[in-house]
Formats: sequence, structure tokens, C-alpha cells
Amino acid sequence: MNTPSKSSSIGVVETQLFHFGSADDPFVFRSGEKLEQVTLAYETYGQLSPQADNAILLFHALSGSQHAAGFNPDVPAAGKLWTDELHQGWWDDFIGPGKAIDTDKWFVICANYIGGCYGTSGPVTPNPKTGQPYGRDFPTVMIGDIVDSQIKLLDALGIQQVQAVIGPSLGGLCAVNCAVRYPERVQRAVLIGSGIATSILQRIYNYEQICAIEEDKFFEGGNYYNGQHPDRGLTLARMISHKTFVSLEMMSQRARKEVVRPEEDKDKWYWMSHPVESYLRKQGLKFVNRFDANTYLRIIDAWQRFDLLQDTGKSSFRDIFAPCRHQNYLVFSIDSDACFHPDRQRQLCRELKGAGVPFQHITVHSDKGHDSFLLEPSLFTPHIAYMLNTKTVAQNPPADP
Repeated sequence: MNTPSKSSSIGVVETQLFHFGSADDPFVFRSGEKLEQVTLAYETYGQLSPQADNAILLFHALSGSQHAAGFNPDVPAAGKLWTDELHQGWWDDFIGPGKAIDTDKWFVICANYIGGCYGTSGPVTPNPKTGQPYGRDFPTVMIGDIVDSQIKLLDALGIQQVQAVIGPSLGGLCAVNCAVRYPERVQRAVLIGSGIATSILQRIYNYEQICAIEEDKFFEGGNYYNGQHPDRGLTLARMISHKTFVSLEMMSQRARKEVVRPEEDKDKWYWMSHPVESYLRKQGLKFVNRFDANTYLRIIDAWQRFDLLQDTGKSSFRDIFAPCRHQNYLVFSIDSDACFHPDRQRQLCRELKGAGVPFQHITVHSDKGHDSFLLEPSLFTPHIAYMLNTKTVAQNPPADP
């Protein structure tokens, strides 16, 4: 079993469960589907001030969890999916006393997304009407649903306004959705390797992953929990996505010298011939142990359907950001990012400028690709700390067309 990292200053933490919804007051998804009982798994770090005015809402990436900092060896609600790989918080180098998000000052909340598999209601959750996992019957999840459910968590915690929403990668889509749909509740937004629209290339990669899972002979339309799981499909999906998370240079460095062939390869026509192939294979096989295929499909589907114009009912991004002129934005690009290419952030900054919203745009120079936001705290920490400790500015007029 893993032990707490020496660099961790949070210590041992526990996941908490927030329950909401009833027959009279169900949670209504943007698709119109409803759930009468919803659970969100979440963790907090630091202390909420008596005025409840020091909160930060952190959104995780595609396959992340509520466990952002500290050491959490057991989440009973997550079952066997809570592997050793998850015990250390995924952003532990960023959260804690004296770190980018200083818990001597800030109260940080991170929740597993609705549709998730780490204690939050999702496809693996038993349907109270059948006693069996929801599977394919779990409602369609959109980014707005993720945000709306977490707003309910803020309400339950007595938090009317957060000092910042922060999100890397897909978490940035959630953060910007929250900032523009609940502008009065957000003072700052920190978006790392993210954007305001799903690109064509992202749609292609995402669709390849969807097909990989659905074409697995054990997928059974999503109702696979009483038999074999679509492990091969999920493995392939992770291999497809992983090549966008890690730069080619980093992938080459991580690959072992030798080619490691799984036992099952004896029945295949193609035998792996290069270390990078076995590296990718290992990443996919490892992922299967800690994630659920239906959950993966739900969250990717939310990414595919991401549409700020539709979610806000506005006709232009300038109209979307107009109510946000009291907010400050910190936008990070990673120059080697193949998942959210820097042009995604340039588009965001153009729209912020056009709407007169204050922002800073920082380009991080890294050879590690998209995953730099997980691996290189020194490149991000000074800017995040500065943003969080700078007062928000007065409204600016919109720029000229």
C-alpha cells in the first residue's frame, strides 16, 4: 500500500458524502431526466471562515476524483476502484500551507462529478428501484449538470460566493460554465489547459474512445455489471486519450527499454515491437483497474455536448461574458499541449477581451504536454498564488468590436 508523500502537508483526509433530492424535489438533469436520490462525494481542505468568504471550488479533469490533496487510503463508496494509484491527492503539490492554494487562508472544495464512480451517483450506483447498477439507464450528464449539482453542495455548506473556481483540462470547462452561469457567485476563474468550446480534433479523439468501448463484445449496451466488463475497450480508449495527455518526448522517456508483452498477446497477429507500444498498453491496462467504462462514456459525452451558448441561452460569447466583468480570469496555456492546444486558450482570451473581462494569459513552456498541470507545480504556483491574493478589479467597458 502507498504511504503519504513526504511533500504532502495536508495529511490523511476522508471523503465526505452529500445527499440531496427527494420524490418531491428531484434533481433535474438538463436532458429533462430526473433522479430522486443523488450523492456527491467530496473533500475539503482548510477551514471555512465564519463569514464563509474564503472558499475555492476546484473541478477535476476527465478521470480525476474528489481526492485532490492529502492521503486517502480508503473510500468505501468507491469500492475496488479506489486503487493505490489514487491514494495520494491528484493536486497535492498545489494545495496546502504555503502552496499555490494556501490552506492557511483558503477553504478548498473538490467533488467527484455527477455520473462519476468514486462515491458520487453514477452508472455503478445501484438503482433503488431495481437494486442493480443503473448502467446505461443513468441519465445523460452534461457540464451544466455537474455544475448545478455542485452549486447545491455550496448551498448546503452555506457558501454563497466562492473566491475562485479552478479547473484544469475538462475541469476548466466546468469552471467557466460555473463562472458564466452563476456570475454573482464567482470572483475569479483559473483555467488551465482548457477552453470554451470542444474542438473538432477533440471530438474525433473522443469519438474514437466511445467506439472503442461500445465495440467491446462485453459492453452489452452498458449492462455488463453481472458479467465480464469491457476491459479491452476501456484499455484502448485510454490508450487513445493518453497520447494527447503526454508529449511525445515525455512518452519516449517513460517507455521502458524492453518490450513487455502481456500473456494474452500470444493469440494476436501483431506482437509489439517497440517500448512505446508496451508503455501505452500498460497505461491502458492500469486504468481499467480504477475506472468504470460507463462513467467514462458519460463524462466524455458531457465533453462532446459542451456548449456555453446553449447553456446560457445567449447568442454570442460577448453576451455570455458581459455579466462577468467583476471577475478576474487567469488562463494558462501549455505550449506542448496536444489535448487542449494553445489556440483553445487564445480563443477564450479573445472573447474575454471583447467582453471587457479582466484576464491574464500565461504560457507555460514544458516538454511534458497536457499533463504539465499535474507534474510541474513550480511553473504554475507563482501565478495562481498571485491571482488568488490580488483583489478583483472594477468592471471594464467592453472592447471595441
